Amino acid sequence: MATKRDYYETLGVPKNASEEEIKKAYRKLAMKHHPDRNQGEGENKGAEAKFKEAKEAYEMLSDAEKRAAYDQYGHAGVDPNMRGGAGAEGFGGFAEAFGDIFGDIFGQGRAGAGGARGRQVFRGGDLSYAMEVTLEEAAHGKEAQIRIPSWDECETCSGSGAKPGTQAKTCTTCQGQGVVQMRQGFFSVQQTCPHCRGSGKIIPEPCTTCHGQGKVKKQKTLEVKIPAGIDDGMRIRSAGNGEPGTNGGPPGDLYIEIRLKKHDIFERDGDDLHCAVPISFSTAALGGEIDVPTLAGKAAIDIPEGTQSGKQFRLRGKGIKGVRSSYPGDLYCHVTVETPVKLTEHQRKLFKELAESLKKGGTKHSPSEGTWTDKLRGFFNA
Repeated sequence: MATKRDYYETLGVPKNASEEEIKKAYRKLAMKHHPDRNQGEGENKGAEAKFKEAKEAYEMLSDAEKRAAYDQYGHAGVDPNMRGGAGAEGFGGFAEAFGDIFGDIFGQGRAGAGGARGRQVFRGGDLSYAMEVTLEEAAHGKEAQIRIPSWDECETCSGSGAKPGTQAKTCTTCQGQGVVQMRQGFFSVQQTCPHCRGSGKIIPEPCTTCHGQGKVKKQKTLEVKIPAGIDDGMRIRSAGNGEPGTNGGPPGDLYIEIRLKKHDIFERDGDDLHCAVPISFSTAALGGEIDVPTLAGKAAIDIPEGTQSGKQFRLRGKGIKGVRSSYPGDLYCHVTVETPVKLTEHQRKLFKELAESLKKGGTKHSPSEGTWTDKLRGFFNA
């Protein structure tokens, strides 16, 4: 029989190596020599032998008692034929070591919190809540109260989930572990127990109030602070206010999604605001000062003589200061010239006189070069 290599030599670590160094060395060798990664002809057999050798070395050195026996007596100290089963468990024990190492790699540890053996714990699901806010509330922020679904311990069964006078029993499928293992070739796959769904317990007679859940759904009031400058579609995270976890797992989170109500005057574009400002025909022609609305009240702007419909006026700093902005945005006022309707006879007469005067006086009707009438005359005479 071939002499076994020294376990420390197999893993390539010194005898005073820490547990983390031993685990790291085994992880590297396991990934390198795993049979599934060495599919070439002749390579699989050699890789499998090295894989088993590394696995055995790790099983011995990662166990404090076995390592102490090995350090004192060598291979004889952990040989099952000489010490009654203290040695390697054969390739069937691969599930233990492989599960620990690859659980670290892929983030899938053993059942139970922190990798401890026992029932599997699951984080609760996240909840979403849509909240409508006005433009003013979004700009200045607010504190609000919302009602969300919550879970409380069932008073009838005191949280056990079992009908009063009865009790839960250990699941016979997983023996209370909450998980079952299925072998697939070299691998031992750990899955949530389908019988108890990871709880490790079976309730023969469920509580009629909570139907075996041990908790009942209620409503709770939550204080929410809406930050100033928040915009449509943004979300606020409220940690721990989601659905409760399973088997003692942490609760999920609550996400409050902001829905901005349509405003009667303003339209928001990021940190900027836009609004339509109607002005009279006479103001557009003669000019003047008018008041325009802002979120802080009102502001005055000067309308120059001959202002055309669609003219835009910018008021700096009159927009909204966003949650991630250093300065507030601007307010853009878009002028719309209103055409008078339902004129009196006197007003009609005045407008006709004005029209005749404009025709004779050669007054420009547009700020652009050449009036529309001039352009038509040139078109027809072409």
